[in-house]
Amino acid sequence: MPKEIIRELALEFVRVTEAGALSCARLMGTGNKEACDQAAVKAMRLALDTVDIDGTVVIGEGEMDHAPMLYIGEKVGTGQGPRVDVAVDPLEGTTVLSKGLPRSMTVIAVAEEGCLFHAPDMYMDKLAVGPKARGAIDIDLPIEANLNKIAHCLDKNVSDLVVVILDRPRNQDLIDSVRRAGARIQLIPDGDLSPAIAVAFEDSEVDVLAGIGGAPEGVLAAAALRCVDGEMQARLWPSRPGEVERAQAMGISDVNKKLTMDDLVKGDDVIFSATGVTSGELLDGVRYMGTIARTHSIVMRGTTGTIRIVRASHRLDKKPFYVNKR
Repeated sequence: MPKEIIRELALEFVRVTEAGALSCARLMGTGNKEACDQAAVKAMRLALDTVDIDGTVVIGEGEMDHAPMLYIGEKVGTGQGPRVDVAVDPLEGTTVLSKGLPRSMTVIAVAEEGCLFHAPDMYMDKLAVGPKARGAIDIDLPIEANLNKIAHCLDKNVSDLVVVILDRPRNQDLIDSVRRAGARIQLIPDGDLSPAIAVAFEDSEVDVLAGIGGAPEGVLAAAALRCVDGEMQARLWPSRPGEVERAQAMGISDVNKKLTMDDLVKGDDVIFSATGVTSGELLDGVRYMGTIARTHSIVMRGTTGTIRIVRASHRLDKKPFYVNKR
């Protein structure tokens, strides 16, 4: 993939996540998570149609039969640019937004064709840390051992660490183990992608993301962490009948394999963009002020390690296709 093309396209992907955020943020607190998701999907699909890539969705809204747009295998972009894999979460935190809670955002990751792990829509056990603890984690070890190593790398005590875990029964054994180790825990109701990325930023006050969440979100988090020299290790966690067979049909011969960064995202030629919908550790949410809306985005490029924080003001009367009115 020509590097100069990707450099020029980086801000185009910010436009895509901004479009999704602007469209769905109006629906905050409505209780209708399907409407929230569809507003983001429609806007991001429209924005992607204007980007000069020959893209294929490898992580999206699901299979073609169940998702009218941004489905796995769908072609996106103008078709006139580089051939790329596209991983998209049009709204990370559909339930979160529908309830008006923190930590929802719109997300896209783009890499050279064949470089993103084609994760099936199932659960994944994850362990993510920032650059200072890169190389210190091993998901095969007990969490207590990992926390000791992470604390050493961060020049902290284990009792200083903040570990973010999804508040689910499937994570209860992990929660108990972290409590025994003495680390602090932040239990979250939904949306583990934002804290998985936040571990890379010291001012986020998040040190570790651990536990079982969605596999697609794991790949997106790995793409972001690749850009900032963080690390994630993971393992698929089948929980429903047919998931092992589906993973094998997608080319994953060993669903129990420990997945490293090189499995999840091959190489550094990756771009990650996210825009906040409701505020969280990483991004502020959309703010509306009459005919103006303000967005807060992050875009990162693995090849150079560049991180851009983009705060934008949008004239809503000039973006009628992207703005969903209640």
